[in-house]
Amino acid sequence: MLFWKDSPAEAAEQSTYECFECGTVLGNDSSLATCPDCGGELRNRGTPLE
Repeated sequence: MLFWKDSPAEAAEQSTYECFECGTVLGNDSSLATCPDCGGELRNRGTPLE
């Protein structure tokens, strides 16, 4: 049985980002480095927290 996986580029296009500071959830606009609401650091919600 074969399983199809999204390529890393496709996965990044479908991901969302969350601000560590205020919790704002943003779409897949990867051009943002900080939260537009508070200036906090963003994390990819598809990446598990360690």
